[in-house]
Amino acid sequence: MRMRKMGHYKSSVSGRIIKIAIITIAVSMGMILISVSSGKGLQLEIKKKTTAFNGHLQIVPFESNQSEISISPIVDSIQIKKKLMARNQVVHVQSTATKASIIKNQNMYEGVFLKGVDRDYKWDYLKSFLVEGTFPNFSNTVSNEIIISKEIFDKLKLKLGEHIEAFFFKDINQNYPNIRKFKVVGVFSTGFPEIDKSFMVGDIKNIKSINKWKQNYVGNYEVFLDEMKNIDKIGNDIYKNLPSNLDVLGVHQKYPDIFQWISLFDFNILIIFFIMIVVGIVNTSSAILILILERSKMIGLLKSLGSNNLLIQKVFIWNGISILGYGLFWGNLIGLIFYFTQYFFKWIKLDPEIYYSDYVPVHIDIIDIVFFNFLFLIISVILLFLPSLIISRITPAKVLRFN
Repeated sequence: MRMRKMGHYKSSVSGRIIKIAIITIAVSMGMILISVSSGKGLQLEIKKKTTAFNGHLQIVPFESNQSEISISPIVDSIQIKKKLMARNQVVHVQSTATKASIIKNQNMYEGVFLKGVDRDYKWDYLKSFLVEGTFPNFSNTVSNEIIISKEIFDKLKLKLGEHIEAFFFKDINQNYPNIRKFKVVGVFSTGFPEIDKSFMVGDIKNIKSINKWKQNYVGNYEVFLDEMKNIDKIGNDIYKNLPSNLDVLGVHQKYPDIFQWISLFDFNILIIFFIMIVVGIVNTSSAILILILERSKMIGLLKSLGSNNLLIQKVFIWNGISILGYGLFWGNLIGLIFYFTQYFFKWIKLDPEIYYSDYVPVHIDIIDIVFFNFLFLIISVILLFLPSLIISRITPAKVLRFN
């Protein structure tokens, strides 16, 4: 025993309510998938940018006090690197050092950090951020090639292949600055203001020479993990096996405000999910309730013929499930259309000064789609029993008397 198909309700009040319910469910599920894909996408994009330039973990001297500048050196120990690489979660370890400078081009000056790297530096992490030129080519001698952020490149009106002067001060007792000439061979843009406003990347030998460090000295280690998950636990485990003069700093500790901000995305997604599911359930329940009231004569007749409440409830619940099915289908279609168009065309733009990206990045897994659809469906079906309980209050005598 099945109710008439939804297409047969066109002339009734319930038909219009059912259409509204389907549209509402579709919009609700579409909004859920849009919020999940954009929220996760922005989280991953920001994490990618911060870790690409800093690593997931940094091993620094205790006295560094989270300074961008390498204040005191540490020994570039092969043994420490081997121990770190022996861990399953660690995929790469590299040595770096940072030095503050003022760079000059013609009559323009800009304060910039020179991040010194060596031949073991994995440029792959920055490959997606390179917008012009190439990466520096390091040899056994000191290289003067650098890559510089696009923001500084444009501000100083530089050109690829152009040479710039950089002024370095070793300490306050030094009367004259160390001057180095660098050749700009590449331009990068991360969309991350903390990096793009302040950094150029070059040979670490320049910093060693300016600071008069030994050749086996570096500023810190950058440790790259296979994922951000359990970063605190891994950092603590690494810290326990390090010499007493070294500390471990996570990228989320280096940029605490940013990571606290993106951690709110998960909460926001849950809020949107529950708001949307309430809207969808209210509309579906309303459609079923109106359908029941509109078919009260038929329900009374079925009861008079011997049908029990549970059997009739199942009919209306199945109609509710079919409404949910239609709505979820169109909702998933809306969500996936948004995902693929945004992924390929990046048509929704953002202010990079606020969101650290000039477009809305998107990311979604099939597991997310299945999970939210399943949860939406289960919660909705359970709550569909509530309006169907009114069937038990409909008696054949009352209905047939008034009809």
